[in-house]
Amino acid sequence: MANGKPGWFMRLKQNGQSQLPNSKHFKQNKIMASVKEFSVEEKLSSLVTLQKIESKLDEIHILKGELPMEVADLEDEITGLKARQTRIEEEINGVTEFIAQRNEGIKEAQALIKKYEKQSSNVKNNREFEAINKEMEMQQLEVKLAEKHIKDATEEIAEKAVLLEKAKKNISTKESVLNNKKAELEKIIAANEKEEKHFNKQAAEAKSHVDSRLLASYEKIRKSYRNGLAVVAVERDACGGCFNAIPPQKQSEIKQHKKVMICENCGRILVDEELANNIEVK
Repeated sequence: MANGKPGWFMRLKQNGQSQLPNSKHFKQNKIMASVKEFSVEEKLSSLVTLQKIESKLDEIHILKGELPMEVADLEDEITGLKARQTRIEEEINGVTEFIAQRNEGIKEAQALIKKYEKQSSNVKNNREFEAINKEMEMQQLEVKLAEKHIKDATEEIAEKAVLLEKAKKNISTKESVLNNKKAELEKIIAANEKEEKHFNKQAAEAKSHVDSRLLASYEKIRKSYRNGLAVVAVERDACGGCFNAIPPQKQSEIKQHKKVMICENCGRILVDEELANNIEVK
């Protein structure tokens, strides 16, 4: 107050405003000022850009889209074939063990037959002779039965060996196809990895220029259609998505870029052809 005039604090006090300005209020105003408000035309341009970027990403996903599924299916199929191969091998081992047991049984029966033959020369009466003969006949039947089991089992092994060979060949063929598919997929991934990262970065940038509600609507529409088109241009007086006719008045409003216009038939966001053609994605 050196020049006789009251300072700013005294002037505030005289006006009934003795408190300092609210720093929180100033901070909020500063934040609001820093948030850029985009015009409808800017939002539409960002949506067109985003659509074109995500369509490029869709093309990359289509290139490799079937291959991951084919690779997974082949891996599952090979796992199943290998399990079948293991099962056949176990069955062959089981039958082989059965044959070995029958051969042991034949040896034991033949040993008993020789034993009974020796005993038959020392019998004292007919009863002993008949008893020994009966035992010998029983062992001879055991030998014949075991030989029949061995014959049947050997035929079974031969059949299973054919199945095993087929399973091995099938596995070899499938593994060859799988290796080719994997190599193809890895080649596509390697060739497009840089481009995919580039477009993902561009997509994130484009999304930052669209308000959250409009972006949510865009993403909802995009998920509703297999081709992923949520933003389309009006071409030949029709919606570029469903080809429904667009009235001249509505086309005029679309060209003005004053509000976001929606196709009444399919719900897609409509833009004029000039705006769509002016935006390029590289």
